[in-house]
Amino acid sequence: MNAILLSIILIPIVEIYLFIEIGGKIGAFNTISLIFITAFVGVLYARYEGFNTLRSAMSQMVKNELPIYEIISGAALAFAALLLIIPGFATDLVGFLIIFPPTRYLLFRKFKNKHSGKKYDKEDLIEGESEDIDENK
Repeated sequence: MNAILLSIILIPIVEIYLFIEIGGKIGAFNTISLIFITAFVGVLYARYEGFNTLRSAMSQMVKNELPIYEIISGAALAFAALLLIIPGFATDLVGFLIIFPPTRYLLFRKFKNKHSGKKYDKEDLIEGESEDIDENK
């Protein structure tokens, strides 16, 4: 069975189960409040980490290095923010694990180790000439 189809079926089942269990323990109002609080705090923290990643990427580019890890980390932060916006406790847990820098580093460590310190070479550049064309002629 396709993994995407399986996840489309299993994720809502897990979320509904967690809603019922947690709602039974702390009450319906508290469960709904907790969902909104985790979404709000998670998106704010994702924004903060996104700016930190952007700042790190800019410093890498100033040092003439490829910001491969920062690009992957930025995409992971966008995905984590999406997971935090989706109501549910399992998706919030995965989203928070991706947002926190130590766990994100563990998840994407192979990209950082493989591509760290690479510099741009003059051979990577493509030279060309340009000419302004006046459209009124």
